[in-house]
Amino acid sequence: MTEDRAGSVLLRQVRLYGEGEPVDVLVADGVIAEIGRIDPPSGAEVIEGEGQVLLPGFVDLHTHLREPGREDTETIDTGSAAAALGGYTAVFAMANTDPVADNAVVTDHVWRRGREVGLVDVHPVGAVTVGLAGERLAEMGTMANSAAGVRMFSDDGHCVADPLLMRRALEYSTALGVVVAQHAEEPRLTVGAQAHEGERAARLGYAGWPASAEESIVARDCVLARHARARLHVCHVSAAGTVDVLRWAKEQGTEVSAEVTPHHLFLTDERLATFDPVNKVNPPLRAEADSERMRQALADGVIDCVATDHAPHAPQDKDTEWSAARPGMLGLQTALSVVVETMVRPGLLDWRGVARVMSERPAEIVGLPDQGRPLAVGEPANVVLVDEKAEWTVRGAELASRATNTPYEGLRLPAVVSATLLRGRVTSREGKIV
Repeated sequence: MTEDRAGSVLLRQVRLYGEGEPVDVLVADGVIAEIGRIDPPSGAEVIEGEGQVLLPGFVDLHTHLREPGREDTETIDTGSAAAALGGYTAVFAMANTDPVADNAVVTDHVWRRGREVGLVDVHPVGAVTVGLAGERLAEMGTMANSAAGVRMFSDDGHCVADPLLMRRALEYSTALGVVVAQHAEEPRLTVGAQAHEGERAARLGYAGWPASAEESIVARDCVLARHARARLHVCHVSAAGTVDVLRWAKEQGTEVSAEVTPHHLFLTDERLATFDPVNKVNPPLRAEADSERMRQALADGVIDCVATDHAPHAPQDKDTEWSAARPGMLGLQTALSVVVETMVRPGLLDWRGVARVMSERPAEIVGLPDQGRPLAVGEPANVVLVDEKAEWTVRGAELASRATNTPYEGLRLPAVVSATLLRGRVTSREGKIV
C-alpha cells in the first residue's frame, strides 16, 4: 500500500490505445501520475479495467446544447451528461440558440453554465454574423477576447453565403487566431430541398438537395481561406465530391480541416423508404457511395475528425410529416459505437486512429492545450475507458438527452464507455453520471 492519495483514481489493468499488455494508471491532482504496476494507494478510487481500452477523452467540435432558448429539447446539464456518458471531455456548443450566440454576453453565459455543471468543458461557438442572418459580421473580436475565449465561429444551420462577408470573416479570424467553421450549403441550390438528390428522392417525390451545393461552397471557401491565410473548418462533410475538393485544397497548402458525422459514416438515403423524419438531417443522408467515400477519407486523413452534430428536437418537431419536420438527430452517446462499427471493425482505423479522429485532431484544430493529449505521465487526466467487447442496444428514452430523436433506436451497437474522467475526476461510470 503506497502513501495516502485521497481523491486519486487507479485505473487497473487497462490497455493504452488498445495496445500491448495491460498496465495500471494512477491519476492524481488532475494528471496522470504513474503508469506501470501500482499498488492501490490509500483513499484511491479503484476502477477495474480488465484489459479494456484507455483513450484520451473525446472532443466534439459540433454539438447543439440548445441553451439558452430551447431548454425543452436540451440543456447544458442534460447535454453535458450525454457527452460524459459518450466519453467526451470537451464539446463545442453551436451558436444557433435563442438569443443567438453572436455576442459575449451569450457566449460567456454558455461557458459559465458549462463550468457550473462541470461534466465536460463546454466551449461556446460564436456566430459569424449577427443573428445568423448573413448580413453583417458579429462581434468576433469581443467574443474571442471575452471570459469564454471563443475559439471557433460558425453560423451552422446557415451558410455564410455572401463571399465578401465570408472573406472578411476569414481575414478577421487570422488576427484573432480563431477558426471559421462553415455550414457548406449554397442556399440557392437547396430551396425546398428535402432529401439527397438522387433516385430515391425522385421516386418518393422529395425535392433534391444536390451534392454540388456542398462542393461549390467548400471550393469557394478554400480559395478564400488560402488567400486570407486563414484557418477554415468544414462542417459535416457528406458528399463524395467534397473529398476531392478538400484533397486539392490541402495539396495547395490551404489550412483547411473537415469533420464527418457518425451518421454520414453509417446511414444512407435508403432510410427514406421508411418515411420516418428521425432520418431527416442537414446535410441529408446520401448514397452508399458517399458514405463509403466518407469512411475512406476519414481513414486517410483527408477528413480530419468525427463530430456529432448532436441535434436534439422536441417530439412535435419530429413526429410530423417529413416536409414539416426539423432536421437533426442525437449523436453524443452513440458516436463511439458508430465509429467502431464503421471504422474499427472493418479495419479502417485501429484504436490509436480512433484517438486521432475523436480526440487529438479536434483538439489541435481549435487549439485546446489540455485535451487530446498523449497517455503519458504528467499529462492532463482527460481520459475515457472503453469496453471494446461489450455491446448495447440503443433506446432513445434511456439516453441522457432531454430529446429522444435517435436514428439508431433498437439497434445493437459495439463498444461501451465504462468510465470518463475530466481532469482526474470521474464524471461517468458504468453508464451513470457520477
